[in-house]
Amino acid sequence: MTSVVRFAPSPTGDIHLGNARPALLNWLFALQTGGEFILRFDDTDVDRSSAAFNDRIEEDLRWLGIAPHRIELQSRRVAAYDRARDRLVGAGRLYPCYETPDELDRRRRRARAGGLPPIYDRAALELTDADRTRLEAQGRRPHWRFRLDGREVRFGDLIRGEQTVHTDTMSDPVLVREDGSYLYTLPSVVDDIEMGVTHIIRGEDHVSNTGPQIELIEALGGEVPRFAHHNLLVDPGGRGLSKRLGSLSIGALRDAGYEPLAVALTAVLTGTSEPIAPHSSLAELAGHFELTMISRAPARFDFAELDHLNATMVHGYAYAEVAGRLAEMGVSDAEPLWNAVRENLAKFADIAEWDAVAKGPVAPVIADQDREFIAAARSALPDEPWDETTWSGWTEALKSKTGRKGAALYRPLRLALTGRQDGPGLKTLLPVLGRKACLDRLS
Repeated sequence: MTSVVRFAPSPTGDIHLGNARPALLNWLFALQTGGEFILRFDDTDVDRSSAAFNDRIEEDLRWLGIAPHRIELQSRRVAAYDRARDRLVGAGRLYPCYETPDELDRRRRRARAGGLPPIYDRAALELTDADRTRLEAQGRRPHWRFRLDGREVRFGDLIRGEQTVHTDTMSDPVLVREDGSYLYTLPSVVDDIEMGVTHIIRGEDHVSNTGPQIELIEALGGEVPRFAHHNLLVDPGGRGLSKRLGSLSIGALRDAGYEPLAVALTAVLTGTSEPIAPHSSLAELAGHFELTMISRAPARFDFAELDHLNATMVHGYAYAEVAGRLAEMGVSDAEPLWNAVRENLAKFADIAEWDAVAKGPVAPVIADQDREFIAAARSALPDEPWDETTWSGWTEALKSKTGRKGAALYRPLRLALTGRQDGPGLKTLLPVLGRKACLDRLS
């Protein structure tokens, strides 16, 4: 059987690292199984949904390495939801309710005070046609609830194992609002049935929803898909991620200069038995990643892990892998520079700083007590051509001439040549700088 999976965001804001986790897990599963990945926008909330967010979500997914096979908009499929609604009404599974939010809240409070579960009491099922006519004459419009079977719903979860949801402890879910618009559940179930979704991979916060959704699938005559509920990404303090955390939005991480694969691997591998380590691609990870590697404990995101992974990946790039990116940045004569400084880069864009150091101008930093030493260094500067042996030959000669060694020898040279206290080994950087630039900076 060919698998069909879906990622169904609401286009009401930018997606963040926590949203990216189920998107990537579904994509890996599709790659593993030769299946189809559907990007399905839950955009039935017309007031909050935005086409601009649709575009940004698509852009973020592409940046992460996800290429949907299909893109669907729920706002274009309302007729299918209307047919399902009418079918459920005809079967007696969808019924109108006229209580206001205030009335429902008072009932819940009374139930709690009486030691009862605060679930809907199905009072609307006792209404007669005359009662409904009278309520509508008062200006009330019904919302519509799905009548649950009230039973144990069992399903095998590909991550959590056998699960049981007791729908007799739940309120009948509202599927249709008073204005006739649909809440999440009905469009989602109808689309899953009609699009042939075989596996639903999503966050563990949806486990309890699965019972009512399975009952709704069965009521509509659909085939129940396989479910997998993964642990959720939380921040270092244990709080859930949300769209309000702009620093963790995919767009913000992209703008901050992280490698897309580093972000994707962090989103997927955090909270699993697989080390957060470099991979060549998502396809390579899909070759051995299993849903059973996902832990039941919360997946605690740490920026330090993302930073470490990102730097490790940048350090490992061969020049041929990044030549095009360097050219786009305007870095010329890039191969010697890349090989000299790549292991000192935290992010790829940091190469621009070292390109500026290499090409100048640079303001040398020369302390008064080092001026005589720097003058000696300038006069001892060897002729070109230079290679990686030039630095050791030059500094050995200076050591013999001045008696300096260790930091007293190397630190003033670094400050004079680069204007910085840190950076790559001057053994590799010196040939990149060249003799003329070094003479100027040692003046």
